[in-house]
Formats: sequence, C-alpha cells, structure tokens
Amino acid sequence: MSEFWLISAPGDKENLQALERMNNVTSKSNLSHNTKFAIPDFKVGTLDSLVGLSDELGKLDTFAESLIKRMAQSVVEVMEDSKSKVHENLLANGVDLTSFVTHFEWDMAKYPVKQPLMNVVDTLAKQLAQIETDLKSRTAAYSVLKANLENLEKKSTGNLFTRTLSDIVSKEDFVLDSEYLTTLLVIVPKSSYAQWQKTYESLSDMVVPRSTKLIAEDNEAGLFTVTLFRKVTEDFKVKAKENKFIVREFYYDEKEIKREREEMTRLLSDKRQQYGPLLRWLKVNFSEAFIAWIHIKALRVFVESVLRYGLPVNFQAVLLQPQKKSATKRLREVLNSVFRHLDEVAAASLLDASVEIPGLQLSNQDYFPYVYFHIDLSLLD
Repeated sequence: MSEFWLISAPGDKENLQALERMNNVTSKSNLSHNTKFAIPDFKVGTLDSLVGLSDELGKLDTFAESLIKRMAQSVVEVMEDSKSKVHENLLANGVDLTSFVTHFEWDMAKYPVKQPLMNVVDTLAKQLAQIETDLKSRTAAYSVLKANLENLEKKSTGNLFTRTLSDIVSKEDFVLDSEYLTTLLVIVPKSSYAQWQKTYESLSDMVVPRSTKLIAEDNEAGLFTVTLFRKVTEDFKVKAKENKFIVREFYYDEKEIKREREEMTRLLSDKRQQYGPLLRWLKVNFSEAFIAWIHIKALRVFVESVLRYGLPVNFQAVLLQPQKKSATKRLREVLNSVFRHLDEVAAASLLDASVEIPGLQLSNQDYFPYVYFHIDLSLLD
C-alpha cells in the first residue's frame, strides 16, 4: 500500500516498551511494516508560539499536498503519449516516494534546525509558494499552446461535414481565376454515388459535363468536385440539397491554406521545444515540493508531540506502513490498545468531538491516544 501512518509516543521507559509491543504484534500479524522516523532537536520556543505554529503547519500541510497532486497531474498531462512512464518522473531526491518516506532524513543544509521554528516554517512556505507561482505560469503557457494545437488537429480529424478541407484539396481540383466558371465541393453519401453520377449534370442548367471527381472519402460519404457557371450556383445548391447532396462552403485561398499549414508546423515545433524543459522543471520541482511536504509532516509531529506530551522534549516517532487495506481497522485497534494509557480518561469516555486537544484527533468513530498524521501516496497514482 502507498499509505503511511506517522505516529509518536513519549520516549520514557513505559512507552518505549509499548512501542516494542506494537512492533511485535503488528509484525507477527503482518499488519504493518514499522520504521523509526528521525526528527531532529528543534528550538522549542514558547508554548504560545507552538500553538500558533500548529495552526500554520496544518494549513501548510494541506497546501503542500494539494500542490504536489497538481504537479503530478501536470506530469500526466504533459506525458500524454507516455503515461506508463509517469512514475519514473515522480521521484524525490532521485528515489521512489515510498523509499524517500521510509528513509527520511532531515535536510540540515536546506532547513537549519538551529534557527527558530518559525523561520524554518517560513522558509518552507516561501519555497512552496514560489513553486506554485512558477507552476501556474509554466503550465498555463503550455496549456494554451496545447489547446491551440488540439483545435487545429480536431479540424483535421472530423468527418467531411465539419473538418477542414485545406489538407485534402489541391489547386488542381479547382477552376480558378475564371470570370464565368467556379468549382463547388459536394458531399455525397456513399449509398448515393451512382445517383450523383447519373444526375449531377442535370441538377441545374450550365453544369460542365464530366466535371465531377471524387477527391476524398470518410466512413459515410465522399467529397466530389463539380464545375459550373457562377450564375447558377445558388440554384445548383438548392437542387443538390433536395437530392441530399450537401455543398460544402469552401473558397480555395492558397495563401490561407499555406498559413494554416505553417501554423500547424509552428505549433508542433513549439510544443516539442517546450516539452523537454517543462517536464524537467516538473520533475525537479515535484521532488522539491514532495521533500518539503515530508519535512512539514516531521515538523507537525514535533510541534504536536511537544504540545501533547510536554517538556522536556522526549518522544519517539514511528512510521507505519499498513500491509493491506483490509487490515487497517485491526491495526488501529492494536495501536489504541497499546497506547490507551496515554489518556485513560479520554479512552474511557471517548470525549465529545468538539473537545480539541493538540495532537489528539477524536470523532465518534476514531480515537487516537497518540499523535497521528496520515501520508497517502496513492493520491498521486
């Protein structure tokens, strides 16, 4: 499973024994794979500042998760023809996300722990905000380019009634620069080919004999040319419609056709040129955002553990990876049983959900007598 539970319990002898019991039970029952989650010694500051940080980190956690999900989706959209290789580009420090989380180490160079916690949080917030700003501008430019290209491609992939004809017809299909003659394009159902050949010359006066030619087909119809005198054009259109032959309005303009083809070529070239740099940027900055997110989780565990268990700082954080979805209920029961002593009163009465205790999440269905946070990597699948 791509799901992790990040918990912490006080680091005294009693709770270290409880952690050991948890490891034994979960291992024997194959409920989860557990590893220690290393959190450095931060500068605690005041309890008031920690309460403020608790709220700030909660918002930042939500923002970071949302950002990496959007970046993952952007990778999927950019790699439209290679979606099977998306996860090769969703890495953190060059390793898969599960490996990064299970072997997490605090980045001392990027986020020095000797500075106040508020400074660390501010650094993370500014980093993620800059990534989001860049993401919006880069993906917006690529999306506009992609949309313009798709619009042109759609014109070339519809049926004969709707698609552009500029890539089908050629100059030789038309009588051009004639004062009296013109060439029309007529869509004829396949079942009516014989009728068309038999009747097109008599649909109106002044139709040039043997002037029709089939120049394109789709599954349902064919595109025919027919040459006639300009002055009978409207009469011919009416008679053709009565016979279920549809005249496509089209004026052969060599300059416009050339411009349209050049625009397609230019857009394809621009897309190819932007693809590589954009994908590299997404790959690098997805990694940065994901790493920042896991650092935020570590900060939340530290702050909530201090608020919950008090000073001096002494707690042990553990990362649990449930082995299968069906075992999560049993795993939760084991944890609540092992750590029930952390809050006997709450455990006995299951406090009303409106009561808020830092690090303690309660509802009518769930009770966590320990600090708990969830990391769900399946959201990136």
